[in-house]
Amino acid sequence: MGTRVMNLCHRASVRFVGLVMMGIAATVAVAVELPAPEATKTVKLLEVPRYCEGVVFDRQGNGYISWGEAITKFTLDGKQEIWTKTGAPNGHKILADGTHLVCDASQHAVLHLTVEGKRLPDASKECDGQPLRGPNDLTLDVANGGFYFTDPGGSSDKNPIGTLHYVDRQGRTLLLDQGLAFPNGLVLREDGKTLLVAESKKNRILAYAVQAPGKLGEREVFCQLPTADRAAGQIDNQPDGICLDEEGNLYVAHYGMQQVQVVDPKGKVIRRYNGGNVTTSNVAFGGEKREQLFITGGLGPEDGPGGLFRIDLGVKGLKVLP
Repeated sequence: MGTRVMNLCHRASVRFVGLVMMGIAATVAVAVELPAPEATKTVKLLEVPRYCEGVVFDRQGNGYISWGEAITKFTLDGKQEIWTKTGAPNGHKILADGTHLVCDASQHAVLHLTVEGKRLPDASKECDGQPLRGPNDLTLDVANGGFYFTDPGGSSDKNPIGTLHYVDRQGRTLLLDQGLAFPNGLVLREDGKTLLVAESKKNRILAYAVQAPGKLGEREVFCQLPTADRAAGQIDNQPDGICLDEEGNLYVAHYGMQQVQVVDPKGKVIRRYNGGNVTTSNVAFGGEKREQLFITGGLGPEDGPGGLFRIDLGVKGLKVLP
């Protein structure tokens, strides 16, 4: 009897382990492999009169890009119209109620706009009694009702006065870090435990451990990015806008490189896609299945026209709409 019970237990154990291994295999199978750069095509969707950035999508699938003094609203079939004019719009996110947050250096504020693009009271315009210099980009902290934003105004590699901020649920603007050489695009990882920030003038991505809403650990270097190959026509190497896919890979619009760098969760560059624009400025996932990467920037110098490009990746971007 004892031997029979042991045999039954052994068979049950083997069956359980087999089921677990099948589950692991199924989980592994779900992971989507990024296509090789040579297997993708970078397609121009539309053009605007000036260098553009701040690409974002609403719940209806309409897109928005910032250029010059205006924000253009577009559809995926290439139709476009001026949605609003604010002065110098840049980073752009959409809240759960359909209203918009837009960084605007000319207004020295993070603007709050209605669904129609009308201005509401600013979401942020000062910190510790000091006016903001020039907000650039932002990312939402949906779980805690706040948002992070960068203010690189007046900063450079020789004058690193850029700052990083958090606006909490009560509307208070907090200073999180300073002394940055042009802090730019930023994104909060899906679990809310890590904030990634592009530091343009040092050609790198920084990582901060999130200890609490509006409280960060010390900055760390997450990734040092490739440098420009002047002989190949690359004119600069400054990380700008960034976004994530569902696998945790980071997509970096690499200004001056005409590339989007893809960095895995460990900080290794694993893909280098054609960004279309020479001065690649911003990236966001969109499309019906959120598997298309949209890329903004300038077709040449910043004072020339801007373009919106698309790459069909077959990999889902991280959901950003609250």
